[in-house]
Amino acid sequence: MRTPQSYDGVVIAAPFSTPYTRYSTETAHHWLARGLKGALDAAGLRKEDVDGLSVASFTLFPDTPVGLTQHLGFTPRWLDSIPMGGASGVVALRRAARAVQAGDADIVACVAGDTNQIDSFRKLLSSFSRFAMDAAYPYGYGGPNAMFALLTDRYMTEYGATREDFGRICVAQRDNALRYPNAVMKKPLTLDDYLAARPIADPIALFDCVMPCAGAEAFLVMTEDEAAKRGLPAARISSTIERHNAFPDDPMQLRGGWEMDRDTLWSCAGCGPEDMDLVQTYDDYPVISMLQFEDLGFCDKGAAPEYLRNKDLTVTGDLPHNTSGGQLSAGQAGAGGGFIGLVEAIRQVTQTAGPTQVAEARKALVSGFGMINYDRGLCSGAAVIEGAA
Repeated sequence: MRTPQSYDGVVIAAPFSTPYTRYSTETAHHWLARGLKGALDAAGLRKEDVDGLSVASFTLFPDTPVGLTQHLGFTPRWLDSIPMGGASGVVALRRAARAVQAGDADIVACVAGDTNQIDSFRKLLSSFSRFAMDAAYPYGYGGPNAMFALLTDRYMTEYGATREDFGRICVAQRDNALRYPNAVMKKPLTLDDYLAARPIADPIALFDCVMPCAGAEAFLVMTEDEAAKRGLPAARISSTIERHNAFPDDPMQLRGGWEMDRDTLWSCAGCGPEDMDLVQTYDDYPVISMLQFEDLGFCDKGAAPEYLRNKDLTVTGDLPHNTSGGQLSAGQAGAGGGFIGLVEAIRQVTQTAGPTQVAEARKALVSGFGMINYDRGLCSGAAVIEGAA
């Protein structure tokens, strides 16, 4: 495998998050438009200044990103659609950065978001994938809760993890969410609360599960000169990786694509896990965060429970993790869940995170995970970013 080229000359700027809401009667178009406008306003740009657009959404149907350009009045010369759920943020960043680097676009707006109407989640699940429709749903087995219950149970059996181990992640993220203005969850959570929560799908209980909601996240990718000209705080891209359908012969997913490519990630970044000032993992369920810590080299496989027992994952701790509260406490705005960690990481390394700011944050790791079928998620990615001087 060839060594990836660097992302020299390309930066990320103008991160924006809409406030999330539990339910919305608006369409996905509304939320995506709010996300795009927020990022453009933050950069002092008009939509005519943007010639690239990357869109991730589950509920944009029957439109596509092509239809969205007409709906919102964009005329891009470069357009991308990222149908990868929780991996969409990293994948959008990778592709937009290469487009800018190649001169195919000067400024790319990357946006992800969804609405959450009363019946949105059921409709999404009913046609999520051919595999799920053929192999899982006919047996009354559908939706991520049951699938992640299997994965969590297997992980606990294989590596000795306890519910307390998962609970520490959830409690720390709720503590972070109390600082984050846009978080849906604003009630403090203790470990006792977590352990006493209503069962959902054994061994998963209420606080192991993300809260579907409506909202959007967005950021801009441009040249370093463009950002400097406009006086925008910006983050450089040190390294990224992407992998799909990793380890297909594993009977149950206890590792993801990160393990296949982490050496490339850290080699290209010129640093290692120990150099990260904060970590943003994809966290629709806490077991997935544990897999990412392991597969990205913070600890050995199966050692995440013990590793994290000795870490403070809050904003002021020794390993700040999901500083906005992550999806478990800030909420999961559909495909926006693949962007929330990246958008927050951009704020962190540009010293614009406000109440969630990690002191002297310079380097951040962001990882994504998406498109769960019966026994595994198919998409994974990660990026190391750092604040520009």
